[in-house]
Amino acid sequence: MRIARFTDGTEPAFGVVEGEVERGEATVATITPHPFGAFSFTGARYPLGGVRLLAPVLPSKVLCVGKNYADHVREMGDTAPANPLLFLKPSTSVIGPGDPIVLPPDSDHVDYEGELAIVIGRLCRDVPVARALEVVLGYTCANDVSARDQQRADGQWTRAKGHDTFCPVGPWIETDLDPSDVAVRTTLDGELRQDARTKSLLHDVASLIAYMSAAMTLLPGDLLLTGTPAGVGPMSPGQTVAVTLEGIGTLTNPVTSR
Repeated sequence: MRIARFTDGTEPAFGVVEGEVERGEATVATITPHPFGAFSFTGARYPLGGVRLLAPVLPSKVLCVGKNYADHVREMGDTAPANPLLFLKPSTSVIGPGDPIVLPPDSDHVDYEGELAIVIGRLCRDVPVARALEVVLGYTCANDVSARDQQRADGQWTRAKGHDTFCPVGPWIETDLDPSDVAVRTTLDGELRQDARTKSLLHDVASLIAYMSAAMTLLPGDLLLTGTPAGVGPMSPGQTVAVTLEGIGTLTNPVTSR
């Protein structure tokens, strides 16, 4: 099931995307009240091309892991940590498909980072690895946009990762996906820059959920970003970055400057 958050020009709503997206034949069937529990269809249905897709969730927090692909660790000239390296992005960094990534004036080097994102479906804490996938609503595409010069200057990552618009997610949540071996691809102006599979994650999805939930309570709608593979690089105003996850879809965002 593909669950989207969208607007037809009125109030935002959740809906189920049905039909052939690639052939332009998909529709969105509105649901109520939300996908984090039992829901029902309202009967309203819209052509997918006639609505604006929004960020599929409004998370209380975006919990991320760094250095989780060996090839990315090597390209950064670093060593992989024994345990997941966690950091947070604020909820105000979240934008949806088609929304512009706005480069701040106090950074000269902002990178794209395509990633698989986990969407938490229920309140949970101290989740064991063996039951970790039970707390997942689904998966979506994410771009962990990073001001690399600020990351190096600060020594920690809050400012570099936390600017407004620095967490594009979407286009929807795919609930029926095996996250163990999914292709992750990022293009910049149509040129392939990142091409990897989640089987190369140093810490897999279940392990990340267990580790993160041992530190803090996870709430429905929270986003967990799983790390980016090699091939990160800078973006400039006027360019377009697209993150494609096999079995999910493509998240596309233009790049502008503030």
